Amino acid sequence: MNAVAKKQKPRPPRPTTRAPQQVRIIGGVWKRTPLSVVDAEGLRPTPDRVRETVFNWLGHLLDGSWSQLSCLDLFAGSGALGFEAASRGMANVTMVEYHTPAYRQLDAIKQKLNASQVSLVRADALTVVQGMAARGQRFDLIFLDPPYNLGLLPKVLPLCADILSAKGLLYVESEVPLAATDAEDISETTAAMLEGWSVIRADKAGSVYFHILQRNN
Repeated sequence: MNAVAKKQKPRPPRPTTRAPQQVRIIGGVWKRTPLSVVDAEGLRPTPDRVRETVFNWLGHLLDGSWSQLSCLDLFAGSGALGFEAASRGMANVTMVEYHTPAYRQLDAIKQKLNASQVSLVRADALTVVQGMAARGQRFDLIFLDPPYNLGLLPKVLPLCADILSAKGLLYVESEVPLAATDAEDISETTAAMLEGWSVIRADKAGSVYFHILQRNN
């Protein structure tokens, strides 16, 4: 007689665990230090390869003179850009992050590194920039890497002109190109947003466009 198989209850799905994402500082006194990245919607740490290119650009454009300069890292996220600048000797770095878990992670990294030159601000980036402009604050380098698809870049980029020093540099990461190429044009909206700015460096890695901008003085 054939054996009758027992009816088995379906097994519940195994919980999926994901190892925390990490990036690393690639230069300076904290070289190779890993930075854990919290799992948050819209948080996209700038990849190591892109940061290496960007900081090579900045090293050339700033003549390697970091120790007298100030930096603002808006939408700081993982802190990969701001801590990289501090690692390379930037005199002071202000990081702005609204998302509470990401802010707490930034604070933990700051304490671990004893990064006294780093200041953290938990606030909305647009509000912070407007307040800084009203107080006459100026920065020599601004990192601008807002979450994609929320329409933040057209709002905050023009405001950065009011807080950037005369010869300062603005780094922008975006989902669209800010400079026309042989293969791609920029939209009228992008062109209007860039009024008063010059794109002096630009490249693409995967779906990420990254640029160095300078004010037209």
